[in-house]
Amino acid sequence: MSDNRRDFSAKADAPEEQTQVPVTKIEGRNPVLEALCSGRTIDKLYVLDGCRDSAVQTILRKARRQDTIVSFVSRERLDQISETHHHQGVIAMAAAYAYAEVEDILQKAKDAGEDPFIILLDGIEDPHNLGAVIRTANIAGAHGVIIPKHRAVGLTATVAKASAGALNYTPVAKVTNIGDTIDKLKDVGLWFVCADMAGESMYKLNLTGPIGLVIGNEGKGVSRLVREKCDMTASIPMKGEIESLNASVAAGILAYEIVRQRIFNA
Repeated sequence: MSDNRRDFSAKADAPEEQTQVPVTKIEGRNPVLEALCSGRTIDKLYVLDGCRDSAVQTILRKARRQDTIVSFVSRERLDQISETHHHQGVIAMAAAYAYAEVEDILQKAKDAGEDPFIILLDGIEDPHNLGAVIRTANIAGAHGVIIPKHRAVGLTATVAKASAGALNYTPVAKVTNIGDTIDKLKDVGLWFVCADMAGESMYKLNLTGPIGLVIGNEGKGVSRLVREKCDMTASIPMKGEIESLNASVAAGILAYEIVRQRIFNA
């Protein structure tokens, strides 16, 4: 692979730590509406199916403006989710931690005087996997993690616990489209490698310089559209009878191959 790297520049000040927001579940029409009006990040909104009164319509309008995922569910399902048992047909799942911006992640690399190293997750659904990847990202020196808004887990309390404290220090950005984000990051000099069993052995690839590591969904892997945007596909040599690795384990192995190459090519 060519070693020609595009110029890298970044902007914006990076926060020293991810900001914790204590409440993760908001129940009732007024509390949910107030949270949306305040700009609070809402990962998902559960609404009683068939409920269409004016208060609920106002909540839905504001949620959709913020690109919040809305699910219409039965009363039985709402009752199962509810902790207060006074949900009034509306429950919002708020992020346990505030999200960073992609620019924050780039700035963190710039402040450290390092080539950016970012882990992008294409549809991770298991909160334990997401937490484990954030933990690995922190230990491996990645400057941040990027996750999609849709069809993926957000920064829940379970994710925070699984990260073993790493979420306090590793920025996590949430974007509408992973493919578009890859295009924008290419414009500031990053190359991208995705995990794929059909790819070339990771030991044969040049994984130095500004790089984004893309890890796919637990069952489906990296989507075709995202894979096509990557510059390289990397496979992990496997000798046993099992054909695949857990997503967070694969992320750890590939992240540390990037670390190894950075050390020996410094």
